[in-house]
Amino acid sequence: MTAPALRLSGIGHRYGSTVALEEVSLAVDADELVVVLGPSGAGKTTLLRTIAGLELPAAGRVELHGDDVTRWTPAQRDVAFVFQNFSLYPGWTVRQNLAFPLLAPARRATRGVRAAFRVGADTEEIDERIDWAARLLGIERLLERPAELLSGGEMQRVAIGRAIVRRPRLFLLDEPLTNLDAKLREQLRVELVVLRRELGIPMVYVTHDQSEALAMGDRVVVLHAGRVLQEGTAQQVYERPRTPKVARQLGQPAINLIPLRRSAGQWCVDGAEQVPVEVGLRVPDGDQLWFGIRPEAVAVAGGSHEGTVRLVEDTGPGTILLLDWAGQELHLLVDKSRKWSTGDHLAPYFDPERALLWQRS
Repeated sequence: MTAPALRLSGIGHRYGSTVALEEVSLAVDADELVVVLGPSGAGKTTLLRTIAGLELPAAGRVELHGDDVTRWTPAQRDVAFVFQNFSLYPGWTVRQNLAFPLLAPARRATRGVRAAFRVGADTEEIDERIDWAARLLGIERLLERPAELLSGGEMQRVAIGRAIVRRPRLFLLDEPLTNLDAKLREQLRVELVVLRRELGIPMVYVTHDQSEALAMGDRVVVLHAGRVLQEGTAQQVYERPRTPKVARQLGQPAINLIPLRRSAGQWCVDGAEQVPVEVGLRVPDGDQLWFGIRPEAVAVAGGSHEGTVRLVEDTGPGTILLLDWAGQELHLLVDKSRKWSTGDHLAPYFDPERALLWQRS
């Protein structure tokens, strides 16, 4: 059986008394793009730095292609790291920036990129790799342009190119699209997925953006406070989140979480016992539940209790309604066949087959 490209086993890391990572275990196959999703402070960057060898874990093991590299230096691991900030040399041309990772450390220190291009047995190979990367990323016309004259999107393409010219064993990307505008972010997101497939090199991509995670990942790993809460395909973590915390991290608008309490043999909204909710057959133990329902799974009619529309938001393809209902705020994602206004009344219906249930302590 072939070993995964990357395996993390029980990784732990601390900064003083602060736990950054706690027993993180993860495997990435050779043909996978795995997205690590989490809010600020979840431990995403620390995880990447540990994989790259920039941080030494307090516990656990890092394996690359079957080798235990936990104590290897970053250079020995042969992984490429793309950061959120572009980190280019502004006075150098694109070609010189792309060449930098290909030069031996001694030559970088003593001669510099300009001198390396004058003579050298490896100049032809360096040029071939640069031209290859430039074609993949569509930046051939920029090769002789100084980096300081590039746009944000061009800079990020060059930063990605500087990683792929090495043809590393693993790509690590730390929120590389965050500083770009929405349209360019979407374009580069697609290009990265296609690029990874063409290169055949595994990739670990971290982000706080749920749309990136769901659109890009062969698998999504949900990280919170240094712990892996769930991993699986985008569909699995979206449709069957294990906890309310996972459910809240995925979906826009966010999932509706309604507190329920068992009252007189039926489940009712906590604090509004006159409003029963059908929960179906998959009921956890206990007398208190979280009832989770995605906004797109709430029907605008068929329920037994009315609510009042407080806000109407036109998203283009659909409409988001914010509803005051039984002392709760509910989001509904509805089509545009009907025009809604603030103050309208509707009786939402929750399909129990599409609901998620968790025990509430």
